[in-house]
Amino acid sequence: MPRIIDLSKPIRYNATDPWFMKVKIKHKPHHKAKWLIRLLGLPFRLFPKDFMGWADDTIQSMGVHSTTHLDAPWHYAPTVAGQPAKTIDQVPLDWCYGDGVVIDMSHKADFDPITVADLQDALQKAETVLKPAMIVLIRTGRDKLNGTKEFPEKGTGMSSEATRWLIDQGIRVMGIDQWGWDLPLPYMIKQAKQSGDSELFWQAHLVGREQEYCHMEQLVNLDALPASGFKVCVFPLNIVGASAAPARVVALLDE
Repeated sequence: MPRIIDLSKPIRYNATDPWFMKVKIKHKPHHKAKWLIRLLGLPFRLFPKDFMGWADDTIQSMGVHSTTHLDAPWHYAPTVAGQPAKTIDQVPLDWCYGDGVVIDMSHKADFDPITVADLQDALQKAETVLKPAMIVLIRTGRDKLNGTKEFPEKGTGMSSEATRWLIDQGIRVMGIDQWGWDLPLPYMIKQAKQSGDSELFWQAHLVGREQEYCHMEQLVNLDALPASGFKVCVFPLNIVGASAAPARVVALLDE
């Protein structure tokens, strides 16, 4: 049996999450169900012995980008190279399982973008060769900020050139263990406003207007993986027409 390592963060309410990441779940205790069954017509005397009812839960609020998730091409733009972009339910499942590679970018400073040279140097040091259909995981170490106010505000991020380079190697699915694939959103907004340059915002995401790919965000535990020699499963919820979906991402390592 392979060893399974969970690469997805727990889905739960966290008071320090910003409004755009808030998750609200209502947990219903067992005894609530007894009254529902009574209202549906079953007398209490016919309940099974020691029946407590069933527990139930309702997700009251959770955006598809709020936790560990896979972004579909539709997230980046309505078209890719002039063709309709795939929504998450249209992403082929065979994209979502394959050989995994971890590229260590934990040395990169906050707001310093990851370049093609960074990727090539790290792969060379790890003696790892990329092959088409591999799933590439970018380790920044910023998953340690999960649950703090700093999580969406700090991190490195993929440059557009580095994103294109991975796609050109035949990589369709890639992911990162920080809040977003690009440099932190507040930082990008600040830089664009200061410079007046519209090309400084969301550069890596917008590669998806021209080249088809998917990326994961908010991964965890990438430090528990070797550079290569494992499988990755990324299956997202099958939400029709959605730009993304929460995913239980796991790595499978042969012992």
